[in-house]
Amino acid sequence: MYSRRIHHLMLLVLSCTWAWAAVSYAQTPNAERELRFGTDPTGGAPYIFKVDPNGPYIGFEVELAAYMAQKLGRLPVAVEGEWSTLPELLDKPRGGEKGIDIVLNGYELREDLQQQYAATVPYYVYRLALVVHAQDDSIQQWSDLRAGKRIGVLEGSVAFDYCQQRYPGQVLPNKDVAVMFEEVKRRGRVDATVQDNPAAIWFVHFDPTYRGQFKMIEPARQPSYYVIYLRKEDRQLKERLDEAIREGFRDGTFRRIYSKYGLWNADQEWLAKELTGQFPADDDTPVEALGSSSGGSLWPLIPKLLQAAGMTVFLSVASFPLAMILGLLIALGRVYGPHWLAAPLTVYVEVIRGTPLLLQLYFLFFMFPKIHPLFALDPIYTGILGLALNYAAYEAENYRAGLLAIPKGQMEAALALGMTPLTAIRTVVVPQALRLVIPPVTNDFIALFKDTSVCSVILITELTRRYNELYNFNRDLVVELAIVTAGLYLMMSYPLALLARRLEKRWGTAHTTR
Repeated sequence: MYSRRIHHLMLLVLSCTWAWAAVSYAQTPNAERELRFGTDPTGGAPYIFKVDPNGPYIGFEVELAAYMAQKLGRLPVAVEGEWSTLPELLDKPRGGEKGIDIVLNGYELREDLQQQYAATVPYYVYRLALVVHAQDDSIQQWSDLRAGKRIGVLEGSVAFDYCQQRYPGQVLPNKDVAVMFEEVKRRGRVDATVQDNPAAIWFVHFDPTYRGQFKMIEPARQPSYYVIYLRKEDRQLKERLDEAIREGFRDGTFRRIYSKYGLWNADQEWLAKELTGQFPADDDTPVEALGSSSGGSLWPLIPKLLQAAGMTVFLSVASFPLAMILGLLIALGRVYGPHWLAAPLTVYVEVIRGTPLLLQLYFLFFMFPKIHPLFALDPIYTGILGLALNYAAYEAENYRAGLLAIPKGQMEAALALGMTPLTAIRTVVVPQALRLVIPPVTNDFIALFKDTSVCSVILITELTRRYNELYNFNRDLVVELAIVTAGLYLMMSYPLALLARRLEKRWGTAHTTR
């Protein structure tokens, strides 16, 4: 009966996986009609953000992408990813689920990236801006930071390198720009933040949540460029993007876009002169400045959290049965297999258990495709495979403990009755061992629900990543969103706890009582 249920469960999981694969195949992008640009919406305004939680993305880079797609005769499509790993998406196949043509998300002109990817001509000149609390008089100039001030910077950015070299030991990196401004506002763990001036201008002058809370310390430092990165072999695309950028400065389109977000300044006038040989024509057309919304409602956001919770459930139910099967095979190999088989299985368990799941997923998604394109799986399949391989190591230890707990006399009695060793293991030892390990296996399944949040590093939008996105655009609802997200995790895991107790009572405890 138990094996039959496992069989039915496996059929259900395989059916779901194939259905998902069919949907993914149906959604395969048409690379010739789309301009797919990699972006990280959690980076927020003014790059890419939402005013209406259910509305489209807006932002000056969203408008730039739309302008350039129009010039190319394509449709702009935003492909969401994590900011620090966006360029590595260019190493993956263009036609995959997370395939992109360009990276357009406030990426600086950097030598290390230029060695791997092609870069367009600059589309914006930025400077590093120092932002402090409006009431903080202890920082009047950059040199005041040397008095042990704690500095929040975006992880992996040029600002991080700049501050790390000049103020060692004082830098607190973070992946969320909004978190650093919130810390400065609270005057908590961070005394000041160094950001690219587009983000600084937005939070200081435009964001209604923080307007009047900060001040910028002049002058901004180290001017440099934002560029678009793309594959080196896409020479024709690069030429067309370069021409579109020059044309955007020449005809005033970029001036109108940047002015809308308060980003047009003398640096852009100079850049226009450098790219086109002339300053852009004066334009007195009124531009309506944007501001992000505040005081929104929680209810429109709940369907998005529920949709992401569905992905969390799918990742869990698709990966854990694979982990159980693989873990059982590993345990049998270690307990009953020959030494030449048991030794590498032991190494596998120790290596997997001794390295972080996040690092394993990173290798599967970003490193393995560089070895051979055959390893370039879509994020969803990489997530299922990574979770299954990781949890298989832990399940192998559970099953090994269960197998060793079965008295040797059980095996000897089965062999005395004429059974082969394989039949004795399959019909006598394994069923009893499975009952013994029900509690730890169920606990691991519950833990897997929460570990699916790590899959956000390979661009899967599950519940925790969706919470981060919604929080970024609705910071006045941070407590409500956190409560709903935690409640959804509890609703997914608590029924499993009840099921574990019932199974333990029916098979585990009842068996040991006898």
